[in-house]
Amino acid sequence: MAKRSPRKVDGWKSKQWYSIVTPEMMGQQEIGETPASDPELLMGRVIEVTLGDVTNDMSKQNVKMSLMVDQVGGDSAYTKYMGHELTRDYLRSLVKRQTSMITAYMDVMTKDGYKVRVKPTCFTIKRAKSSQIKAIRQIMTSIVRRKAQQLDFNTFVQDAVLGKLSAQIYRDVKSVYPLRRVEILKTYVLSEPAGIQKPAIIEPVADTDSEVNAEPVADTDSEVNAEPVADTDSEVNA
Repeated sequence: MAKRSPRKVDGWKSKQWYSIVTPEMMGQQEIGETPASDPELLMGRVIEVTLGDVTNDMSKQNVKMSLMVDQVGGDSAYTKYMGHELTRDYLRSLVKRQTSMITAYMDVMTKDGYKVRVKPTCFTIKRAKSSQIKAIRQIMTSIVRRKAQQLDFNTFVQDAVLGKLSAQIYRDVKSVYPLRRVEILKTYVLSEPAGIQKPAIIEPVADTDSEVNAEPVADTDSEVNAEPVADTDSEVNA
């Protein structure tokens, strides 16, 4: 008699869906879901999302942000900011003939100890001379370093992604040479200050308001008590 083969378990059915939550600087919004059979498997997972999806502004679809899951609590996966970059098609639209694309690469330290790599870029109206390119690059570098020293990580990232840092560079550089556009092409978090890591997996806290408690709570309103209550006015805490 032939043996019955073991029944195969559908891997998808064994997985749980977790809501992806943006960092605090982005309002801790739910931007989607991701499956996992174990919350530990979510740790370190990188999520790509556009700025337009976060702000509901479709004109910001050219900015891609990378978020990494660093905490899991209940059915939510909390993320932290890892970096951003402009889409390739948008970058191609900015490059024109007979103009200059002036880029600076630098690693800066924010006020609260984050090390960030930044790539600001200026697009000129016409082709600039080598001396003008050098002066523009020095101004860009000076502005970005100064802002990083003055601002904490969250504020610095917001200024870089939302365009405030680009606007400051534009105002200071246009006196050297006419500009068509200034963009922060890319940011990337290189390191974080020590002592800021939070617990990776947040266990649900048992309290009287939750539907399921670690231990039964004896009170007059519960249907099942661990022990009979002698007095209807007294409260017994687990």
